[in-house]
This record gives sequence, structure tokens and C-alpha cells, in this order.
Amino acid sequence: MRSVPADAAPPDTPSSGDADLTARARIRDAAIACFADAGVVGTSVRTVASAADVSPALVMHHFGSKDGLRGACDQHVASAVREGKTDAMRQGLAMDPVGALRQQAEGPPLLRYLARTLVDGSEHVAELVDEMVSDAVGYMAEGVETGLLRPTDDPRGRAAVLTLWTLGALVLHEHATRLLDVDLVGDPQQALPYFLPALEILGRGAITDQAYERIRGAFEATDEEAER
Repeated sequence: MRSVPADAAPPDTPSSGDADLTARARIRDAAIACFADAGVVGTSVRTVASAADVSPALVMHHFGSKDGLRGACDQHVASAVREGKTDAMRQGLAMDPVGALRQQAEGPPLLRYLARTLVDGSEHVAELVDEMVSDAVGYMAEGVETGLLRPTDDPRGRAAVLTLWTLGALVLHEHATRLLDVDLVGDPQQALPYFLPALEILGRGAITDQAYERIRGAFEATDEEAER
């Protein structure tokens, strides 16, 4: 392992500030991969430092603690999901779904990271999920504007449910492998046996219009009675 002092800059970088940004991103991406493999509890700062080819001292210099590093990883993953979804929604009907999946497969293993971190019992999980729901409200509104999504009377409710479904599928990814022979935390381009049924459910629905109206009416009547 090569130790890098906190104030050292590689000779081909224009400034030590740029070097810090590069090192910070490298450490963060290495941490995402390590946490995805062994979980946060099962990963030491020294393990992350070795994977990033830096010293443990440099990890602490940039993030302060392993908890700080984990928070930075959460923020990066949430940001990457938000940016990818926003870009897709802004394209509207011109969106290239295969291209979006291909882009998602690049970089650190974000989906494996989510599958791990969602079940580790940390207080940070609630913050991460809340942020992802809020992000979904925003990019789904753009999808409505571009004609990709239907309008809804309950933007936050819809965003919360779809986020829960998506994250829940990642948590249960081993069962997806067993039932559908797909790896939901691997290459997204190889998960068509999951995406196609999901698309049918989301795009065409699973119940008839008549059944929908009757069931919705029953739920609304029950809700009105509960408020009296």
C-alpha cells in the first residue's frame, strides 16, 4: 500500500486543492465498493485506505471518521440516483432506456451499496431514504411535465411508494435471483426478466379500470368514515 501524506499532491495535478478533491473522490468510491461487499460494520478505515491506495490518515483527513465517510457515500449515491433519474425524466418520450441502464452500470457499485446499507440498522438509513423520496418527488414532477408520467393527486405518496418498492427489491435481490434468475445489484442491462414485468405493471396496470374504481371507492369511503 502506498502512503500519501494529507498535503501531498501528485506531480501531474495542477494544485494541492485539486489533488484533495481527486483523493477524496477516490477514497469515497473505494469505500462504496468496500461497504457494498462487507457492509459498513465489517469494513475498517484501513481496508478502505488500502483499496484506495492511500494512508488511513488521509481517509481521516478528508472525512473525519468512518461515520463521516459513510455519510459522504450516502450523499454520493443519492446524488447519482437523482441525477440519473432527472436526466431520464427530462428527456421525456425521447429517453433511451437501454442507454440509461448502460450508464447506470458504470462507476462504483451503487445498487450493491444500497442493498447493504439499507439493512445495517444505522440511523443514517432513514435520512438516506427520506432524501431519495424527496428527490423522487422532484424528478417525477419533471416526468409529468415532459409527458413521461401521468399526473397524480398525491406526488409525495406516489414517490414514497415507488421508492419503497425499488429499494425493497434491492434488499430482496437474492430472491429476485432465485425467482427470476436476475442480479438486481449487478449489471442492470442483464435484469430484463425483472424490468419487463415491472414495466407492464407500472405502464399498463395489473387490474382493470372497473376494478380500480370500485377498490379506490371502497378505500376512500373507509377513510372518510375514519375521519368522522
